[in-house]
Amino acid sequence: MNFKILKRARVSVALLFLSLIAVVFLDFRDSFGAAFYDWAVSLQFVPSLLKTISVPGTLAIGLAVVLILTALFGRIYCSAICPLGIFQDIVARISKRFNKKSRYKFHKAWTIVRYTILVITIVFAVLGSITFVTLLDPYSLFGRISSYVFKPAIVFINNISAQGLSKAGIYTFLYRYELQPVHMGIMLATLIFLVLILAMSFRRGRLYCNSICPVGTFLGLISKFSLFKIELDKSSCTRCGKCARVCKAECIEIKNREIDHSRCVACYNCLTVCTEDAARYRIKKKGPKIDVAKMKMADPAEAKAELNKRRFLVNGAIGTATLLGVSNHNPLFANGASSHSGETVHKEPKTSPVSPPGSKSIDHLNKVCTGCSLCISACPTKVLQPSFMEYGLIGVMQPHMDFHTGLCNFDCTLCSDICPTGAIIPLTVEAKHLTQIGRVKFIKANCIVETEGTDCGACSEHCPTKAVQMVPYGDFFIPEVNEEICIGCGACEYACPTRPYRAIYVDGNPVHQEAKKPETEKAKTDLKEDEFPF
Repeated sequence: MNFKILKRARVSVALLFLSLIAVVFLDFRDSFGAAFYDWAVSLQFVPSLLKTISVPGTLAIGLAVVLILTALFGRIYCSAICPLGIFQDIVARISKRFNKKSRYKFHKAWTIVRYTILVITIVFAVLGSITFVTLLDPYSLFGRISSYVFKPAIVFINNISAQGLSKAGIYTFLYRYELQPVHMGIMLATLIFLVLILAMSFRRGRLYCNSICPVGTFLGLISKFSLFKIELDKSSCTRCGKCARVCKAECIEIKNREIDHSRCVACYNCLTVCTEDAARYRIKKKGPKIDVAKMKMADPAEAKAELNKRRFLVNGAIGTATLLGVSNHNPLFANGASSHSGETVHKEPKTSPVSPPGSKSIDHLNKVCTGCSLCISACPTKVLQPSFMEYGLIGVMQPHMDFHTGLCNFDCTLCSDICPTGAIIPLTVEAKHLTQIGRVKFIKANCIVETEGTDCGACSEHCPTKAVQMVPYGDFFIPEVNEEICIGCGACEYACPTRPYRAIYVDGNPVHQEAKKPETEKAKTDLKEDEFPF
């Protein structure tokens, strides 16, 4: 068999999936619909697994496909479907230009580290917290890196290009795009993980996948028993070491002609460089047992180096967790209606953050959402923002409604349509119109009608359900709220001109409720049949 064709096919599929996922997160113009988003991420393992768990009676196709592929061919998911894995391959490829010498060689697996992380992740998930899944899931990690690092860079280039073309009198499809800033804690955590992944992949290829990633470790357990495996034929192998030098998983022990299939990512590099036809891709056969007594003991210096690396990773994880836990909430940049001359002093006494419509409750969101930022990236009004400590440490990087940056469009259901995990269940437009994610509250002492003696009415004008009405107040009009028909869209809070604290705001419902239908004025129908209505 021509294994070069097999490798080229793998690379082509990998580039296709990477392009699809990248487009989903980097499409700042919202050029693609929800159907495209859903199709593009349907084969991602963790979202499919969570959707299967969170939606009763559902077997997400991505979960079934990934498990079947792994049982047959090993970690195909890691090499051709996972966007973070493919990204690491690109980084490793680029590193070749800086280091012409072979940098790959066999390293023992960090067994304790990788399985400890997997066990902790599973235990926390069973107990109702997917914090470790949120931080370490490769799909979600790639989504946050794309949304908070790559996307701002692309938008910056777009804006510079649009400005330059407009000065030259050229008006094309390019136009300026305003990108909402992200909490510094979220940005810092994302950059830390990006630097960690870049450093590990630059020097050691798939080290992150085989040492930290819980998905890679789990699929590696299945890969041990996969039907088709890459094996070294002991009768024809000359121990030349070519295969080990191109193995980015560093799992080929050439001295004993053995491959650690739990770490092999099925990249097929070894198959293409073997000149002796010793590296073969075939149905696994039981081979002779290895004489452990003859195996060379590890070099003490090398073992010490490995231990230091483990300590570095553990300390880094602890430092990141500490950073996330001790930082205070810093409100995002407030956009919307321009502020008035005075400053309000009465802070909004919010009792709960507002979770997206379709999330059912904050508890449901925290248990299922991986913080991939797909909904945040796709939100047309940018009201969805990554949480820092709004939900507490358990909900870091999960979406919450920030009405300082935008409002929830009355007829928009995009976030519920594209959520890959079931954290935000699909809603019809009609159902969303009655889904109460929060209730409107009014602080008269902050209202400019009270503080400046002038009319405003911005909140009432923007309210789609008329839960905010203007009523007489001396010589002016002042808001009056009806919490029962309010759905918590935040249009009133976003439009309110008072700063730094709003005169009207939305207090979140920890469990979403059903709002009452607004009363509509009945049309007059008392005309006679032969009477013309004009």
